[in-house]
Amino acid sequence: MGGVILADAAFQVINRAGKWLRWKYYLSPRFQDFEDHLIMPPRTELRENAFRQEINGDLRRRPPCRCLDCRCRLRKLGLKTVIFEAGSDIGGTWRWKCYPGAGVDSEVPEYMLSIPETWKDWTWLTNYPSYGELHQYFDHVDNVLQIKKDTAFSSVVFYAKFDTSRGRWHIRTADGRSAQARYFIVATGFSAKRYIPEWPGMDRFKGIVHHSSFWPDEHIDVGGKRCAVIGTGASGVQVTQAWGPQAASLRVFQRTPNLALPIRNVTLPNQKKPIPNYFHSAKSFGGFLYTFHERDTFDDNEEERQTFFVRLWEEGGFRFWLANYKDYLFNAKANRRVYEFLTRERIGDPKQRDILAPLELPHYFGVKSPALQSTSYEQFNRPNVEAIDIKPNGISRFTENGIQLQDGTVYELDIICIATGFDIATGGMTNVGLKSIYGTELEKEWKSGPIHTSAPRCVGIPTCSICTDHMGRWIAHAIKQMERKDIKYINPTHEAVEKWKKRINRLSEITLFPTVKSTYLGGNVPGKAFEQVNYAGGEPAYVNEIRAVLPSFDGFEVVKGTREASQLSKI
Repeated sequence: MGGVILADAAFQVINRAGKWLRWKYYLSPRFQDFEDHLIMPPRTELRENAFRQEINGDLRRRPPCRCLDCRCRLRKLGLKTVIFEAGSDIGGTWRWKCYPGAGVDSEVPEYMLSIPETWKDWTWLTNYPSYGELHQYFDHVDNVLQIKKDTAFSSVVFYAKFDTSRGRWHIRTADGRSAQARYFIVATGFSAKRYIPEWPGMDRFKGIVHHSSFWPDEHIDVGGKRCAVIGTGASGVQVTQAWGPQAASLRVFQRTPNLALPIRNVTLPNQKKPIPNYFHSAKSFGGFLYTFHERDTFDDNEEERQTFFVRLWEEGGFRFWLANYKDYLFNAKANRRVYEFLTRERIGDPKQRDILAPLELPHYFGVKSPALQSTSYEQFNRPNVEAIDIKPNGISRFTENGIQLQDGTVYELDIICIATGFDIATGGMTNVGLKSIYGTELEKEWKSGPIHTSAPRCVGIPTCSICTDHMGRWIAHAIKQMERKDIKYINPTHEAVEKWKKRINRLSEITLFPTVKSTYLGGNVPGKAFEQVNYAGGEPAYVNEIRAVLPSFDGFEVVKGTREASQLSKI
């Protein structure tokens, strides 16, 4: 992922009294002014030797679940495929997220490969696996698919430019590798680049501090310690649940209440589930095991609504979010009815209750991704756990011994978990040094607003795509056609890209999503353009739209030419 990629660049170690390490990363002259203030150990040592590799195939970076599927599709096409992986093992984000309580919020079998060889001999232990079980799963996947044999680990891509004369990408990594490939697929993932506010004094803090997305493998004992969690997203909720019963004190610094839902985590029976039946989920709006109710909120009377809400709540997971009435993300009055059901009774302290679950909507429910929780709210009934509202009184600075707020209040701390989230969707794409054929840098171009990562095209970036969900299948189909038709490269047109951008914005504008600054619209990262970065029309419609681009490559400039004999000429 984008933020993790930086961790394996050239670094300098500063040891401060044996307490903690501060790492500085320098990727290239392009990043010479970049300083990463994260306090974290590297996962692997950098390799000193460099090599050059010629590939008549495809280059991929970071293989999380969907992207491993894409990798296998390309292998079946007969392409030589090399993965440049920033980490030391496969598994994408789950090789880095090992913070206390870490686990997936997609219910089994939603977060897994559809390749039969990978699931026919695999049994999940729980319906929401922990990071440890996910590690075991990805090890199993590698044993079956042999992914590692074509993977260069600890390789951070920082330069990627396309040569139109040869129809090849030139790729360079921070550990000295270089490669040339016809196809370049950016598989950095959705939550690729961590975001940390620029708080003054972070380098002065004498305790332990880590970002949740780059937690050390070594166990950190919080028993008897003064701890803090900054942020109440999914990671913050999970860390709070883990630390609440153990820490001497736990302060949870919250800017926006997380309207968390019950996870209903259970142990699964030791038997094979009918997994093939799951893969119809592409037909559901969100790609889950369920989809929105066919009725609108006020089609039912009050008693019927309450019965429906109770059923969703008891079934747990994201059902209360993505299997609710189909109009509540469009209709403010309907959304209010949904919010009113969210319980406050589980929080005993009235002051804490008003911070964590206020009577007035902090934002419309569902326009920010809710977290899943099992005991998060109950932690605030403990005398050692406190929620601190930092929206009116934000963090001013770090001190040697803790955190100071804007009003001068100081909280002395020993251990801090920074759970401030990510530069989602676009962060991974802009972090790999992509240069267009027009000489511009993607990172600078997208400052004023991205050409959405859900699109199968980006102007001036030929034969390159970011691999998210169904794009993996689209990529394989596109490459197969290019090989058959002797297409040198495809380059998106400005008109097609602008048309797609307008389409994305129109889908978002008819919903309640634009009413709040959320990660979906880049609102959590200062300076990032405020506009939708996701396709809001649901997975079935999205799949149909990207499929319509093929087989004519509608919206692309198609450049043909003599090249090396195709490996797929007989397909």
